[in-house]
Amino acid sequence: MKKISLISLFILSCFISMAQADPAKKPESKADKKEAKRQHINAMIRQAEEGVLVFSKQSIFGLQMRSNGYGGFFEFGKMKTNRKTSIYRLDITEIKSLKEDKLPSGGSFFGNPYIYGKQNYFYPVTLGVGQQYILGQKGNKNGVAISAVYNAGLSLGLLRPYYLEVFDQSSGETKTIKYSKADSSLFLGNTIIGGGGLGKGWKEIKMKPGVFAKTALRFDYGRFNEMVSGIEIGISAEYYMSKIPILLKQNDKQLFIQTYISLIFGRRK
Repeated sequence: MKKISLISLFILSCFISMAQADPAKKPESKADKKEAKRQHINAMIRQAEEGVLVFSKQSIFGLQMRSNGYGGFFEFGKMKTNRKTSIYRLDITEIKSLKEDKLPSGGSFFGNPYIYGKQNYFYPVTLGVGQQYILGQKGNKNGVAISAVYNAGLSLGLLRPYYLEVFDQSSGETKTIKYSKADSSLFLGNTIIGGGGLGKGWKEIKMKPGVFAKTALRFDYGRFNEMVSGIEIGISAEYYMSKIPILLKQNDKQLFIQTYISLIFGRRK
């Protein structure tokens, strides 16, 4: 009985303490909410005038030239602190062999140029998550903000066969062929007329899964805080589960490391 009385007294004292420590709060009025929102907007305006990047969300598009190809990307970012932004990024690029050499058509003047020995086009599609970290604010509206950008994730390589238009002397016919052991003498011979055209091979795409990682420096020189204008300079690495055949008589790779420079533009909210 004594124990029950002590427990009841303890519970009662806890309720009294909680009631004293957390008194009922009055609901926030509409006027208070409007005033808080106005103060927040004014603070953001002051920061923007001082050259500080302030936003809640940003959408960025980029066009990039790479040391082994070209591509583009879309990035969505959500600001977490004054310096850190979580980013989600999709890149679509093409990787080429550094040994590729485009030659003029061997047929008519209006024929398609071709790349001797090219076996496949290779289009990596990467989807990653990462972070943008502001290293230095603009200082004023005409300044340049510098950020470090890094992300990693999954890569899906799309391998599309490369076609050539050739003349088969044995049959006296013109053929459009891709590389195979049976047609290797024609594919690498001296009776090539030209490229097979951009419309070939899309229904024969093979998928090559992999992973990637990327890091870069971003220079944002946009005059207005709500607009993104700048360049991004970086390096990326992609690794695939199997070797990627791009050019014949060259070592097929699984690991691709490239540098790139991108022109970026977009909007902030």
